[in-house]
Amino acid sequence: MKNKSDARWTRRAGAVLASLPLAVLTSSVGAVTPASTGNQLRLPEHFSGLLNDYTPPAPTVSGGPYEMHGIWALHLGPRGTAAFTAEMSMETADFANTDLNHDPTKLGPHTHHISVTDGVVHNDLTDPINWKAACPTFKPAVTDGFVVTGTAFVTGNGGNPPFGNPSAVTICVLGGTQNLTITAPQAFVEFSNLTLTFGTTSLAATHFGTQAINGVVSKCDRPWSRESKDCRVEVVE
Repeated sequence: MKNKSDARWTRRAGAVLASLPLAVLTSSVGAVTPASTGNQLRLPEHFSGLLNDYTPPAPTVSGGPYEMHGIWALHLGPRGTAAFTAEMSMETADFANTDLNHDPTKLGPHTHHISVTDGVVHNDLTDPINWKAACPTFKPAVTDGFVVTGTAFVTGNGGNPPFGNPSAVTICVLGGTQNLTITAPQAFVEFSNLTLTFGTTSLAATHFGTQAINGVVSKCDRPWSRESKDCRVEVVE
């Protein structure tokens, strides 16, 4: 895994230094050394959150559109490795229920577990696989992130699914940064969004679709379960 440049540290350090008195800056600016910025440049090790989305309708996805609701977790290991898991409940969207009485038992509820153990982290914009090129766009736009690519194994109600295994997958963790052009108070979360996208020719795409499945980042931790501020609201006034 290639770490980003010092941009992340420069952005945060600049905001802090700009708010300090000149006398404090004169005495302490020398303490800002590369050794002290190491933790700032490292990504959190553990991410977790929720998934909530819809699949495309039939005939793109047989039986769709489905509602998808679940939880997920992402662990970043040494040397750019990653592991991802998700547990999801799924059923035909109620607005697509063909039963005249809208009987919820006709929605075909089922579950999926998703496991990726061979993930590779891409955290450098010079990498051909990067968040600007490989991830979906949003409005408001995201301004930061990283990508994990790998192979997903999926279950259906605990067993091997009818569509088979394995499937290529791209996972994006995205978010916002401080907008230096705004002088009014602002809030941002560095890692706020998760997307899970199955490859266009993958087996799982026949059931989930090839669009990005969207989720939210609810928490991230650094080593020894120390909560990271990178997934919490940061306020700049």
